[in-house]
Amino acid sequence: MIPRSTKALFKKPIFFQSTQSCTFIIKNPSNFSTHPSSSPPEIPKKLHHKDWLSPNEVLQVFTSVRDPNSILTALDHYSKRKDYKPNEALYTLIIAKLAEARLFDAIDSVMARIKGESKCRLSDDFFRSVIKAYGNVGGFINRAIDTLYDMPRYGCWPSVKTFNFVLHLLVSTKMFEVVHEVFLEAPRLGIEIDACSLNIIIKGLCEFGKLDGALQVLDEFPKQRCEPNALTFSTLMHGLCVNGKVDEAFGLLKRMEDEGIDPDTITFNILIAGLRKRGRFDEGIKLMEEMKFKGCDPNPGSYQEVLYCFLDAQRFLEAKGFMSWMISKGVGPSFVSYKALIHGLCKENLVQDVDWVLKQMIRQGFLPKMGMWRQILKSMFAEKNSHCCISYEEIVDS
Repeated sequence: MIPRSTKALFKKPIFFQSTQSCTFIIKNPSNFSTHPSSSPPEIPKKLHHKDWLSPNEVLQVFTSVRDPNSILTALDHYSKRKDYKPNEALYTLIIAKLAEARLFDAIDSVMARIKGESKCRLSDDFFRSVIKAYGNVGGFINRAIDTLYDMPRYGCWPSVKTFNFVLHLLVSTKMFEVVHEVFLEAPRLGIEIDACSLNIIIKGLCEFGKLDGALQVLDEFPKQRCEPNALTFSTLMHGLCVNGKVDEAFGLLKRMEDEGIDPDTITFNILIAGLRKRGRFDEGIKLMEEMKFKGCDPNPGSYQEVLYCFLDAQRFLEAKGFMSWMISKGVGPSFVSYKALIHGLCKENLVQDVDWVLKQMIRQGFLPKMGMWRQILKSMFAEKNSHCCISYEEIVDS
């Protein structure tokens, strides 16, 4: 049973305009209508022959169609043959060609033909590809949702994977209010909610700024006979850290460990970044050592976050030493960290150290820009206590 009590969690602020049902603004209105080709429709010669065509030969025929605007004409011509027997592979090929050409009205026509003919059974994978074409390629979110809802009429019930894909599509396009509407349709579609479904809901609530609601969903897992995982907690921790609630994020770390869920590298990276953004640099540096003791190996993102801790704390010689250690481990620092370190070393007139950093930067394939060269030259020729006239923001943005 889907908890309808979560509906209030997605209640929008008054400054949003209301949405009617599942009708949305289309991202690319210019692509809504198809433009007819100026040349006559291309009908492959094999479709005119009376020889019986095998399914593989039919696929070859439609693969050879170069003009996407001719696809429907060729399909109509094929449907009049005695050996007409469409299958999922053919429809998948046709949908892919039409989507690539952004002929979404033509896809509508194909889907209407499929529903009217009932010539073949189609799988969940096929409908997921149609939903991806509408949603990811065309930006037609309403058509993607309608396709999900319409699947039973084609004799195919959606899997939770396809259902979750639509939920994720709505979150990624920031249609947070519609997420709950689709979520409530799960029983009608025969969907049994899983941990992934709830994780997507949590992500949507966090991005919508509804942290309390996201935390409430965490309590829904046992009610749905699901178990939260590291991704569940990492998503919540990220939402908390972004909003400056680092201590609350560490509270979740304790909770997940108490529940026997091992934090992963992403979990620790989120916490290190959260500490750094709150100016708690020593705690962030120490946390990387703690994660090792807990059996979690740091990744390049972990090292980069610790390097940023040193840089933000303006401990530039320590940052240089840590950068050297990173490079010895085969981890390349980011361009931004190189720029920030050079800026800090120039500010402290440590020209020899700048030389080392500059060489490492070039070896990694990064080319200093004019602003950075200007600062290096000023550091070389300025007096020891002179003030560098270029700000941190200028060197980072240069």
